[in-house]
Amino acid sequence: MERKGLLLVYTGEGKGKTTASLGLTVRAIGRGLNVRYMQFIKSPERTYGEQIALRKLGVETEQLGIGFTWTKTPEEHRAALAIAWSKVKAALADDSIDVLVLDELNNALAITKFPVDDVLPLEEVLQAIQNRPSAMHLVVTGRSAHPSLLALADLVSTIEPTKHYYEEGIPAVKGLEF
Repeated sequence: MERKGLLLVYTGEGKGKTTASLGLTVRAIGRGLNVRYMQFIKSPERTYGEQIALRKLGVETEQLGIGFTWTKTPEEHRAALAIAWSKVKAALADDSIDVLVLDELNNALAITKFPVDDVLPLEEVLQAIQNRPSAMHLVVTGRSAHPSLLALADLVSTIEPTKHYYEEGIPAVKGLEF
Protein backbone atom coordinates (compact mmCIF):
# COMPACT_ATOMS: atom_id res chain seq x y z
CA MET A 1 0.00 0.00 0.00
CA GLU A 2 1.38 3.40 -0.99
CA ARG A 3 2.07 5.79 1.87
CA LYS A 4 -0.04 8.95 1.94
CA GLY A 5 1.87 12.02 3.00
CA LEU A 6 0.25 13.80 5.92
CA LEU A 7 0.07 17.49 6.75
CA LEU A 8 0.67 18.18 10.45
CA VAL A 9 0.26 21.68 11.87
CA TYR A 10 1.50 22.76 15.30
CA THR A 11 0.16 26.18 16.25
CA GLY A 12 -0.94 28.26 19.23
CA GLU A 13 0.53 30.75 21.66
CA GLY A 14 2.33 28.23 23.87
CA LYS A 15 5.93 27.01 23.86
CA GLY A 16 6.51 23.68 22.20
CA LYS A 17 5.61 23.92 18.51
CA THR A 18 9.17 23.72 17.21
CA THR A 19 9.98 21.23 19.95
CA ALA A 20 7.14 18.97 18.75
CA SER A 21 8.46 19.13 15.18
CA LEU A 22 11.95 18.25 16.42
CA GLY A 23 10.68 15.20 18.28
CA LEU A 24 8.88 14.07 15.14
CA THR A 25 12.06 14.69 13.15
CA VAL A 26 14.13 12.51 15.47
CA ARG A 27 11.54 9.73 15.25
CA ALA A 28 11.52 9.93 11.43
CA ILE A 29 15.33 9.79 11.29
CA GLY A 30 15.22 6.74 13.54
CA ARG A 31 12.95 5.06 10.99
CA GLY A 32 15.31 5.85 8.12
CA LEU A 33 13.27 8.64 6.55
CA ASN A 34 14.92 11.51 4.68
CA VAL A 35 14.07 14.70 6.60
CA ARG A 36 14.68 18.30 5.62
CA TYR A 37 14.22 21.06 8.20
CA MET A 38 13.65 24.65 7.04
CA GLN A 39 13.17 27.58 9.44
CA PHE A 40 11.43 30.72 8.20
CA ILE A 41 12.20 33.32 10.87
CA LYS A 42 15.51 32.20 12.36
CA SER A 43 18.65 33.69 10.85
CA PRO A 44 21.71 31.83 9.55
CA GLU A 45 23.78 34.47 11.35
CA ARG A 46 22.94 32.84 14.69
CA THR A 47 23.44 29.32 15.99
CA TYR A 48 20.59 27.31 17.47
CA GLY A 49 20.70 24.10 19.50
CA GLU A 50 18.34 22.28 17.16
CA GLN A 51 20.47 23.26 14.18
CA ILE A 52 23.59 21.79 15.82
CA ALA A 53 21.82 18.56 16.83
CA LEU A 54 20.08 17.99 13.50
CA ARG A 55 23.27 18.51 11.54
CA LYS A 56 24.97 15.91 13.77
CA LEU A 57 22.14 13.56 12.81
CA GLY A 58 22.65 14.27 9.11
CA VAL A 59 19.49 16.34 8.61
CA GLU A 60 19.71 19.11 6.04
CA THR A 61 18.80 22.19 8.05
CA GLU A 62 18.44 25.72 6.75
CA GLN A 63 17.65 29.01 8.45
CA LEU A 64 15.87 31.17 5.88
CA GLY A 65 15.01 34.28 7.87
CA ILE A 66 16.75 37.32 9.25
CA GLY A 67 15.25 37.31 12.73
CA PHE A 68 12.21 38.89 14.33
CA THR A 69 10.27 41.44 12.28
CA TRP A 70 11.44 44.31 14.50
CA THR A 71 15.16 43.55 13.99
CA LYS A 72 15.46 44.61 10.34
CA THR A 73 13.65 46.77 7.81
CA PRO A 74 10.50 45.56 6.04
CA GLU A 75 12.43 45.56 2.76
CA GLU A 76 15.08 43.22 4.23
CA HIS A 77 12.40 40.87 5.58
CA ARG A 78 10.49 40.88 2.30
CA ALA A 79 13.66 40.01 0.37
CA ALA A 80 14.43 37.17 2.81
CA LEU A 81 10.87 35.84 2.53
CA ALA A 82 11.04 35.87 -1.27
CA ILE A 83 14.27 33.84 -1.22
CA ALA A 84 12.86 31.52 1.45
CA TRP A 85 9.73 30.86 -0.55
CA SER A 86 11.70 30.00 -3.70
CA LYS A 87 13.76 27.46 -1.69
CA VAL A 88 10.70 26.01 0.00
CA LYS A 89 8.84 25.67 -3.32
CA ALA A 90 11.75 23.58 -4.60
CA ALA A 91 11.72 21.43 -1.46
CA LEU A 92 7.94 20.92 -1.74
CA ALA A 93 8.51 19.49 -5.22
CA ASP A 94 11.41 17.21 -4.22
CA ASP A 95 10.19 13.62 -4.11
CA SER A 96 13.37 12.45 -2.36
CA ILE A 97 12.21 14.17 0.86
CA ASP A 98 10.09 11.95 3.11
CA VAL A 99 9.45 14.56 5.82
CA LEU A 100 9.68 18.31 5.27
CA VAL A 101 9.46 20.62 8.27
CA LEU A 102 8.57 24.26 7.65
CA ASP A 103 9.26 25.76 11.04
CA GLU A 104 7.52 29.09 11.68
CA LEU A 105 5.86 29.23 8.26
CA ASN A 106 2.66 30.18 10.10
CA ASN A 107 4.43 33.19 11.64
CA ALA A 108 5.69 34.31 8.24
CA LEU A 109 2.25 34.03 6.64
CA ALA A 110 0.73 35.99 9.53
CA ILE A 111 3.00 39.05 9.26
CA THR A 112 0.90 42.22 9.21
CA LYS A 113 3.53 44.90 9.91
CA PHE A 114 4.32 45.05 6.19
CA PRO A 115 2.92 43.38 3.05
CA VAL A 116 4.10 39.82 2.39
CA ASP A 117 1.46 38.35 0.08
CA ASP A 118 3.41 39.29 -3.04
CA VAL A 119 6.60 37.54 -1.82
CA LEU A 120 4.91 34.72 0.13
CA PRO A 121 1.50 34.38 -1.53
CA LEU A 122 -0.90 32.39 0.64
CA GLU A 123 -2.77 30.85 -2.32
CA GLU A 124 0.51 29.76 -3.92
CA VAL A 125 1.69 28.28 -0.61
CA LEU A 126 -1.55 26.33 -0.22
CA GLN A 127 -1.36 25.09 -3.82
CA ALA A 128 2.27 23.97 -3.43
CA ILE A 129 1.35 22.13 -0.24
CA GLN A 130 -1.51 20.36 -1.99
CA ASN A 131 0.66 19.51 -5.01
CA ARG A 132 3.66 18.17 -3.05
CA PRO A 133 4.71 14.58 -3.75
CA SER A 134 1.94 12.29 -2.53
CA ALA A 135 4.17 10.42 -0.04
CA MET A 136 5.76 13.53 1.53
CA HIS A 137 4.83 14.25 5.12
CA LEU A 138 4.77 17.99 5.79
CA VAL A 139 5.06 19.61 9.22
CA VAL A 140 4.21 23.30 9.61
CA THR A 141 4.76 25.17 12.87
CA GLY A 142 4.18 28.63 14.25
CA ARG A 143 1.61 30.87 15.86
CA SER A 144 -1.46 32.11 14.05
CA ALA A 145 -1.94 29.30 11.53
CA HIS A 146 -4.15 30.48 8.69
CA PRO A 147 -7.64 28.91 8.66
CA SER A 148 -7.12 27.73 5.06
CA LEU A 149 -4.02 25.79 6.11
CA LEU A 150 -5.87 24.32 9.09
CA ALA A 151 -8.60 23.12 6.73
CA LEU A 152 -6.04 21.21 4.65
CA ALA A 153 -4.30 19.63 7.63
CA ASP A 154 -4.59 16.00 8.66
CA LEU A 155 -3.56 16.90 12.21
CA VAL A 156 -3.72 20.19 14.06
CA SER A 157 -2.27 20.54 17.55
CA THR A 158 -2.86 23.85 19.26
CA ILE A 159 -0.38 24.51 22.02
CA GLU A 160 -1.61 27.00 24.59
CA PRO A 161 0.28 28.27 27.64
CA THR A 162 -0.91 27.55 31.13
CA LYS A 163 2.16 28.87 32.89
CA HIS A 164 5.53 30.10 31.59
CA TYR A 165 8.68 31.23 33.39
CA TYR A 166 8.82 34.31 31.12
CA GLU A 167 5.98 35.64 33.29
CA GLU A 168 8.41 35.51 36.24
CA GLY A 169 10.99 37.55 34.32
CA ILE A 170 13.20 34.61 33.33
CA PRO A 171 14.57 35.26 29.83
CA ALA A 172 15.08 32.68 27.07
CA VAL A 173 17.20 29.80 28.34
CA LYS A 174 20.05 28.38 26.25
CA GLY A 175 19.25 24.76 25.51
CA LEU A 176 15.53 25.24 26.13
CA GLU A 177 14.60 28.03 23.70
CA PHE A 178 17.61 28.24 21.44
